Amino acid sequence: MELYLDSADIQEIKRVAEYGLIAGVTTTPTFMHRHGITDVDAAIVELAQIVDVLQIEALGSNADEIVAEAYRQEALGLDREKTVYKIPVSLEGVKACKILTSQGFKVNVHLVYTLQQAYMAMNAGATYVCPLVGRLQDQGHDALALVAQCVDAVNYYGYNTKIMFSSVRNSEHVRNAINLGVHTVTVPWKIMKELTENNFTTVGTKEFEAHTRLMTVKVSQALNGKNPIAKAGETIADCLVKMTAGGFGAVTIVDDAQHAIGIFTDGDLRRLIASGGSIGDTLSSLDLKKPLSIDSDALLFDAQKIFSDKKVDELVVTQNDKVIGMLDIQQLIG
Repeated sequence: MELYLDSADIQEIKRVAEYGLIAGVTTTPTFMHRHGITDVDAAIVELAQIVDVLQIEALGSNADEIVAEAYRQEALGLDREKTVYKIPVSLEGVKACKILTSQGFKVNVHLVYTLQQAYMAMNAGATYVCPLVGRLQDQGHDALALVAQCVDAVNYYGYNTKIMFSSVRNSEHVRNAINLGVHTVTVPWKIMKELTENNFTTVGTKEFEAHTRLMTVKVSQALNGKNPIAKAGETIADCLVKMTAGGFGAVTIVDDAQHAIGIFTDGDLRRLIASGGSIGDTLSSLDLKKPLSIDSDALLFDAQKIFSDKKVDELVVTQNDKVIGMLDIQQLIG
């Protein structure tokens, strides 16, 4: 099934074309008006240089005018093999379709709302017949049944016509198009970019990334560059200032050689207040115990195991036994 982008936003079309997924672009005068395009011919020429196939409108009040417009547009430098001329279905429109296709042009008969209209377009040799699903559903019609009937007619009678599922309003419409066996679907970018999205896929991908990070990233690479430390002679108030500035729930207490001799956490602060202690007390007045630490060259996988086994939220990070930082459990997930 061919995938077309339904757009007249030139910058958007350039970005989408880079993915290499679309067969071409369908556009309308309404789209161009919406994006403030006033030089339609210049826009058509630019788009024709960007995409493999461009489908553009060829309007006229009768068949002769429609045919003349297609030739006029071709004269802008368009490639007949890479250009499809869109014609609203009507008696004059299908007459123009017959003339143009007999002369080697590709034609999309669109604004189709009934099987009878589709039949007339197929019988006139239309390259594409384009039912407007979203618009039909807005009017309360069974648009999917019409599309199915059009596909069946092509398959049963052997018409050399592709059914294009258009007026796509949501990703479910694309699923409908696939299930109905249409030959082509034209989709706005806001819908197209949703087609690869699924919450379970997102969750699974994040899990893979998190596990890969644990197995490949060293502790030193996960540090945020801050190293909240305090000396034993400093007060608990001093410690709280450093804790806040460092963005951690703990501060490492070190000796003059930068060796870890203790750790003060927000949990310690709560216990201190509950026991009637004062933040003016020095850290040396506390019952300091050597904190849990990990070498900077260890993997995050090793840090995760310590966090899990010891039920702690912070680890002191050392290099040659000197404190160089602190690892918080939240840093495991990046």
